Parts: sequence; structure tokens; C-alpha cells
Amino acid sequence: MIRAKGHFWIATRPDWVAEFSLAGALSSVRPLGQWWASVPRDCWPSYPQGRGYLESHWSEPFGDRRQELVFIRTGMDEDRLRARLNTCLLGEDWGDSPGDWARLPDRFPAWRRATEAA
Repeated sequence: MIRAKGHFWIATRPDWVAEFSLAGALSSVRPLGQWWASVPRDCWPSYPQGRGYLESHWSEPFGDRRQELVFIRTGMDEDRLRARLNTCLLGEDWGDSPGDWARLPDRFPAWRRATEAA
């Protein structure tokens, strides 16, 4: 892979937007912020562009939570890559509630919001 980037949803961290970045041999996964679905509605943007963004990225039952990843490579086998990524998705047997996913292993380090004590 030459370059990859984007954001994604980790089932064990339903409030967090995770950012993935890969450039050559360097890669990182870090918290990017919160999904709007986890923010109280009275804190949502009130201006038309913000509301339009939310509407265009909203899908029940999970709101704006989603995967958006871009991969750049010459000679990439897109079908194979897509199949491998799809194995990372939860199946229907896990239910549709973040509470159902608490028992899943989470190998990422702890993330804290800037307002939380270390």
C-alpha cells in the first residue's frame, strides 16, 4: 500500500470517530472526535449547511457512524481488499446495540476527551 486514510467506527467505542492514516511504512489510528449520533441534539449545528451534512450522512439505526477509507496503490486487487475489510465488520448475530458489543476485545489504547482527567 502506498497511502491510505479515512475514518471509521469501532464497535467497542460507539461514540468515537477513529482516524486511520498510512503513508509508506508509517501508520496510525487515533481518535478524531465524536460521531454526531453520540452528541446531544441540542448541541447539533443549527445552520443549514451543518444540518444538511447531518441529513446526508444519517442512516438509522446508527446515525452518522460509518466507514470511509481510501486506499492508493498500483496494481491493487480491490475485490480482495474489500473482502478482507468486510471480515472486520460485525455480523447480524451481534445485534444492533452498542451494549451488545461491550464483550468484544478492544486492542486499542485508551482514548480520553480533552476535558477528562488523565
